[in-house]
Amino acid sequence: MSTASTPGVARDAADGPGRTGPSDTADRRSSGTATAYLLYTAGKLGGAVVSLIAVLVTSFFLFRIIPGDPVKAMTRGVPTSAAQLATMRKQFGLDLPMWRQFTDYCAHALTGDLGTSYQFRAPVGELIAEKLPATLLLMGVAVVIYSALGLWLGTRTAWRNGGLGDRINTGVALTLWSVPSFWLGLLLIIVFSVGMGPIPGMFPTGGMSSGSSSGFGYVADVAHHLVLPVVTLVAVGYAQTLLVMRSSLLDEMGGDYLTTARAKGLRDDLVRRRHAVPNALLPTVTMVFINLGHVAAGSILVETVFSWPGLGGLFYQALSVPDLPLVQGLFVVFAGAMILMNLLADLLYPLLDPRVGR
Repeated sequence: MSTASTPGVARDAADGPGRTGPSDTADRRSSGTATAYLLYTAGKLGGAVVSLIAVLVTSFFLFRIIPGDPVKAMTRGVPTSAAQLATMRKQFGLDLPMWRQFTDYCAHALTGDLGTSYQFRAPVGELIAEKLPATLLLMGVAVVIYSALGLWLGTRTAWRNGGLGDRINTGVALTLWSVPSFWLGLLLIIVFSVGMGPIPGMFPTGGMSSGSSSGFGYVADVAHHLVLPVVTLVAVGYAQTLLVMRSSLLDEMGGDYLTTARAKGLRDDLVRRRHAVPNALLPTVTMVFINLGHVAAGSILVETVFSWPGLGGLFYQALSVPDLPLVQGLFVVFAGAMILMNLLADLLYPLLDPRVGR
């Protein structure tokens, strides 16, 4: 058989055994990218595990330095003998050496057992599961609204940097970001719940519902109670998102790639949406995921001010005793949510910017 009838063989022979075609180079590049991403992911997972272990250790010792005796706090105002106090300490395991309490706590926590609450006499996991839906509702609605609003306004103000709208939005955002959320919540209660001057009291002062409705009426009642706490959280949260997005986009606006995109004849709106905004999203993505981590933690001060029956209010009640198993369990849940959201943000980075992780 002649070589003329088999051009593929001829080309292979010409290339030689040491040469590779474009497809082989692309395969190696793809394999190298996948390997780099796997190593990057493994490193981030290892860091998350180390962080979680540090949280377990911190949650145990941090709340041991809170002044106060849980047993005496629970029996305050009730005649109790020394023998009864000793029995209660033994029941709660407070009579054990510190190292034994720590090892027992870690062993139970690693199996998902967060202990039993001193004041509620119920498993901490059940208490958290009971209060979690209310916090997810409040914080979920607030995070979605202020993330979308902050991203949109941050993009608009940065793109029109120096204009009247930019100065007004930035000034309002800086003011709201510096306002304590609990103070803003109290102010809204005074103005819109109690009423002030010509403004009548339109919203309830606290709670999640009036408890006297069902069906659609219950949904409307919960939405009515949501207004003021959500406005409080959105006012502070959108300001932070706006300022971070604005700063990030301003850093990108001087890039040569935007000048090139305009030189190609692209409309200004397309340059912003297709080129500038995607490259400015990385810092904002981090903050959005951190805010999603706050969904589990809730806002302790805002929930306390509005008597919202969520995890924030539960944490405040636990600290007042102090109810050690409950505050430790809540701290682990709060910190664990933050670690998980940071991990997801880190894993998303290479998809937004291929340079990350290589």
